[in-house]
Amino acid sequence: MNVFLAVLTYFGYVFVTAMYTVKAVKFLHLPRHLRWELYPVIHEEKYRYGGSYFEELDWIEGGRRKGWLRSIWFLLKEYLTLGEYFKRRKGYWLALYPWHIGFILIISFHIFTFFAALAMVFGLPVSSDSPILAGKAFYYVVLLVGLVAFISGVLGSIGIMIKRIADYDLRAYATPQNYFTYLFCLAVFLSGLYTWAFVDPTFAEYRHFWVGLITARPVGVAPGAALHIILFDLFLIYLPFTRSMHYVTRIFAFFLIRWDDEPNRRGSKLEGELIKLFGEKPTWAAPHIKQGKTWGEQVVK
Repeated sequence: MNVFLAVLTYFGYVFVTAMYTVKAVKFLHLPRHLRWELYPVIHEEKYRYGGSYFEELDWIEGGRRKGWLRSIWFLLKEYLTLGEYFKRRKGYWLALYPWHIGFILIISFHIFTFFAALAMVFGLPVSSDSPILAGKAFYYVVLLVGLVAFISGVLGSIGIMIKRIADYDLRAYATPQNYFTYLFCLAVFLSGLYTWAFVDPTFAEYRHFWVGLITARPVGVAPGAALHIILFDLFLIYLPFTRSMHYVTRIFAFFLIRWDDEPNRRGSKLEGELIKLFGEKPTWAAPHIKQGKTWGEQVVK
């Protein structure tokens, strides 16, 4: 059982990382998306009053300054608060937010546990009475993040499932996989909560499990903890086949679509990409679009 848990965990983390990387690379190599070009764009110096670099007489010469820190801060706030959902549909946000935070925190919990175990490998005692402050910090951070993740995830999984079923507008766009995902998440969070409540209240056993993974010397765990490990590993393997890829693609959507306002200069890489797209032929037809002609031929009258 020890070896099985170790191999499954190694595979789960390698698989999810590889699949996310492959998908991200695939998305980055897709044809250039239509840009929003809606101002104000957050990285603009004149963002506060809705201005843009087009106000400058010599904008074509380049030399723009972009507020990247402001862009990153906005994206982080959106990830952590789901502000757009709150503005548009507060009832849905109340169900979605705890599920969203539970997902983020359970990933964070396993990352923090890994680093705590790594610190233990290098001789740092991690416990509530550790003589070293860093050891106490690791202990309480892992404990707090794990507990909040499991509670929030359980409430969110139940809440979002009920909201999807009860709300006709949401139910109409839900697929069977959505409900399977909610139930799978609920099982993962519940198993973690059960482990904390009845098996490993300080996550000491789980930290030692990770020490065994890091040192390639697998250690055994109680059945309740083993169940959570198996479910979470299977969840990692399942993730690339769900809509959770949007945690990555949202970054592309903001920086490469919503905030992409680079000018199309003659001889630029952008011009080359657009010229190539003008040579593509549409695979569909309509009164204003004829099959057999390139996009360049379609727009030239």
